[in-house]
Order: sequence, then structure tokens, then C-alpha cells
Amino acid sequence: MNVLHEWTILACKELGIDPARVDRDEILGLTKEVAHGVARPAAPLTAYLLGLAQGAGTASEDAVAKLTTLAKNWGEATTETLTDR
Repeated sequence: MNVLHEWTILACKELGIDPARVDRDEILGLTKEVAHGVARPAAPLTAYLLGLAQGAGTASEDAVAKLTTLAKNWGEATTETLTDR
């Protein structure tokens, strides 16, 4: 068992989460895009925000895909956001 898998299993157990519900590779892909496209500290923050949205029941089915796309297009998104003010 590798460390990441073991950590995921133990963290899920500690939090009362079924590990089968965790798509580790999808979350790692998201945080990779955010870390490289936005800023490194934004990666764990994004994962946390996604978790909050999931827990509150407000995350859409494609929330990870939307956040990944936002991170990949961050330069354009920030330009559009700043010009909307």
C-alpha cells in the first residue's frame, strides 16, 4: 500500500467518509491545475472550498470540472473579472 492510498483511507476513516466516494485522482488533478495555473496556496484552499460546497449540498455534479477549467483559464478569467468592476 502506498503512502497516499494509506493516508486517504485513514483520513476518510477519521472523518467518517466512505473512501469509495473519494476520487483521489480527480482531486489531485484539480489541485495540480490550480497550483500551476493560479497559485500554489490556492490548491489546498480550492480543495477545502470544494469540500465545503459538497458538504453543504451546493456543489454541482461537474464542480471539479468547472474549477479545473477556471484554473486552466485563470489569465482570461481574471482579466474578465477585473474589467467587469
